Amino acid sequence: MISFDAFVLAEGVPIYQQILTFLKRGIAAGTIGDGDELPSRRVLSALLGVNPNTVQKAYRLLEEEGLIQSHTGAKSCIVLSGGRGERVKRQLLEEDGRRIAAALHQMGLTREEALALIDRYWEEGTQ
Repeated sequence: MISFDAFVLAEGVPIYQQILTFLKRGIAAGTIGDGDELPSRRVLSALLGVNPNTVQKAYRLLEEEGLIQSHTGAKSCIVLSGGRGERVKRQLLEEDGRRIAAALHQMGLTREEALALIDRYWEEGTQ
């Protein structure tokens, strides 16, 4: 069962989008794998203290992307066959990379300054 213990609600971002991102980051990191079970919609909505329709929307979008499979009366499971996991990882890297690069550029950093900043934070993150 996928744990949502590390899930933290953020202001200004729709909750269903936060659920999607949380699961996709887990897939990209390899902490969520093919066949892993998701909590039921009711259980997750109670755990997060959100409307069940919010969780339903997140699960529906994940189903549309082919990342989860749900069956009536059964648990929803992650589906990563056909390179889906790598696709999710590439998509997140692309989105995050573009957003970070745009922010650094907007703040007036040169390419060298931006790379030095990223290098410094990279080193801090590995300690």
